Amino acid sequence: MKNLARSLILGLSAVGFAFALSCTAYAGCGDVLLKHKSDYMMRNNRKPDIFQLVSYKSRPSMIGMWSIKFMSGGVPTDFGYTVWHSDGTEFLNSGSRAPATQNYCLGVWKQTGWYTYKLNHFALSYDMSGKYNANVNIKENVTIDHDGDTFTGTFTIDAADPATGAPLGPQLAGTISGARVTAD
Repeated sequence: MKNLARSLILGLSAVGFAFALSCTAYAGCGDVLLKHKSDYMMRNNRKPDIFQLVSYKSRPSMIGMWSIKFMSGGVPTDFGYTVWHSDGTEFLNSGSRAPATQNYCLGVWKQTGWYTYKLNHFALSYDMSGKYNANVNIKENVTIDHDGDTFTGTFTIDAADPATGAPLGPQLAGTISGARVTAD
């Protein structure tokens, strides 16, 4: 009986000791060195410290106001300002559309990686007389730079008849770029 109690105490002690060590160990072990060095940079231009992981929350974010340009086949197709909100919504003011034809639209976004985002954006289109003529869906996949000042990515635009849902022509695809607008 004494040997059983002793074995049980030693076994539980070993498990407790192993658990205590595992709680303080870095869960990724060797993969610290495999990640991009910017993931471990300290803010304020200090030297990198590979033993201090920068919080996911301190990474650059799409939240804020951006000056944007859409290009398709090397030709500018739209420009304007967009605001990405912290609640996952987005607002775009299109510079290439007249206000009478509806020059703003709304979207929803989600973060898909540490620096990547996906936007699903909807617009209602009108002709110059005010007749509703299309439902427009813009999809973007963008990557923000590591400083958080610019982004680049791809987009597609699909227009559909509002009554039937039938496509109103071929899909437009291209690239989008943006520069952060600041108070300064």
